Amino acid sequence: MLRRGSRRGPGARGAAVLAALTLAATAAAAIPAQAAGSTLQDAANDRGRYFGTAIAANRLSDSTYSTIANREFDMITAENEMKMDATEPSQNQFNYTNGDRIVNWALQNGKQVRGHALAWHSQQPGWMQNMSGTALRNAMLNHVTQVATHYRGKIYAWDVVNEAFADGSSGARRDSNLQRTGNDWIEAAFRAARAADPGAKLCYNDYNTDDWTHAKTQAVYNMVRDFKARGVPIDCVGLQSHFNAQSPVPSNYQTTLSSFAALGVDVQITELDIEGSGSAQAESYRRVVQACLNVSRCTGITVWGVRDTDSWRASGTPLLFDGQGNKKAAYTAVLDTLNSGPGTNPTTPPPTSPPPTTPPPVTPPPTTPPPTTPPPVTPPPSGTCSAALTIANSWGGGYQATVTVRAGSSALNGWRVTLPGGVTTSNLWNGVLAGSVVTNAPYNGSVGAGQSTSFGFIGNGSAPAAGALSCS
Repeated sequence: MLRRGSRRGPGARGAAVLAALTLAATAAAAIPAQAAGSTLQDAANDRGRYFGTAIAANRLSDSTYSTIANREFDMITAENEMKMDATEPSQNQFNYTNGDRIVNWALQNGKQVRGHALAWHSQQPGWMQNMSGTALRNAMLNHVTQVATHYRGKIYAWDVVNEAFADGSSGARRDSNLQRTGNDWIEAAFRAARAADPGAKLCYNDYNTDDWTHAKTQAVYNMVRDFKARGVPIDCVGLQSHFNAQSPVPSNYQTTLSSFAALGVDVQITELDIEGSGSAQAESYRRVVQACLNVSRCTGITVWGVRDTDSWRASGTPLLFDGQGNKKAAYTAVLDTLNSGPGTNPTTPPPTSPPPTTPPPVTPPPTTPPPTTPPPVTPPPSGTCSAALTIANSWGGGYQATVTVRAGSSALNGWRVTLPGGVTTSNLWNGVLAGSVVTNAPYNGSVGAGQSTSFGFIGNGSAPAAGALSCS
C-alpha cells in the first residue's frame, strides 16, 4: 500500500494486480455462503449429527403428524412397537407387524432407525415375567438374538439394555428378574446382539444419568469403562434426558457427555423432552443442543415424540411442536443453535483421560419410582381369565402401567379387561381400547391354559392402585 502523498502511479503491473483482485472479489461475491438448514435434520446434518423422534405406528395415518416427522427428522425410534412385549407376546411366537410398519416407513423415507429396546425389566410379556434363573436367561438371549436378526441391516443403533441401574444414591444395579439371573446378564445381552447384527451400534440406555455427580451416572460410567477394558461389545451410551422444573438440565451436562465419550463410545441423547413453555423451555433445549455440539462424539439427538399431544408427558407440553403442529419457541432455539454451532469437528474435544469421579450428593436427585412388585395372581377357575395391573413408572401428571392377562385351566380365544374408573389414556399398546374396556389385539387373543399375555398404557393424572382387574 502506498503512503498518502506518493506520486507514484500503479503502472502496468499495478493495474494488472488491481484488475485481478477486482475479479477475485467479484467471483467471491457471486458464491453464496452456505445456506442455514431450514429443518432440524438438515441443520443437524450440517453439523455431522442426526436429529430424530419417536414414532407410534397408529399415528402414522395422521397427516399432520407424519408430515412433520418426515420433514424434520432423519432418525426414527419406535415408541413401543419394538419392545419385548410387542415383539414376543407369547414365548417363541414373534410379531413384528407394527415394528416393521415403522421401520419400513422410515427406510422408505430415507431415514435411519434406532432399535428400542432388546432387554428391559419393564414391558416384558406376561410369560417372561413369571420366569427366573437359567430359563429366563436363555429366553432373554433368544429374544435378543431373534429380534436383532429379524432387523439385521436395518438398524443404526440398538438400545440393547434399558434402565438396568437403580435410582438414588446407591449406584447399584436395579433389582429385577433379569438381574437375578446373574450380574453378567447385561454383558451376555450385548454379546448376543453383536453376534445377531454385527453392523448395528450397540448402546446402553438409561434415565437420571444426566448429572455427572450422581451415583447412577457414575455406576453406568464404571460399567462402560469395564466393558471397554474387557472387550465387551459396546459402542454408545444413551441418555434419555427427561427434564422438568424439579429436575432441570444440570450445569455439568456437557461434562457428562464428554466423560462418556472419553471412554471411546458415542453418546446419543435418546429420549429428550423438557417440560415447560416459552423462553425458559427454549433456553433449556438450547443448552442441551449446544452441549451435544460441543462434544465431537455426541452423534445425535432424539426427541420423544412429535407434538406435545403425542407425548407421554402431554400435560407438561415438553416437545418442539404444539398440539396443532405449530413450531414453538423451543423449536426455533434448537434450529438456531444447530445452524450456529460448531461443525463436524468441534473445537472442544472430549477429555483425553477419564475425569475424576465426584461423590454423589447427599440428597438423591428426583427420580422415577422403580416398578412395583406384581401382586400375586390366584389361578382363575376353568374357562375364565384374570388380570393384574402394575405401575411400572410414575411422574407428575402421568404414569406407565402394565396389565397381565392370565388364562385359567382352559385356553382363551380372546379377552376383555375393564380398566379402573377414572383411568384415561391416549397411548396403549398390545390391545384395543374402547371406552374403559381393552380387548385383545389380533395377535395376542389366543392364550394357552395357565399362560399369560400383557398390554400396557401411558395414563394421565395419578396412577391407580395396583391390583386385580375385571377380565372376561
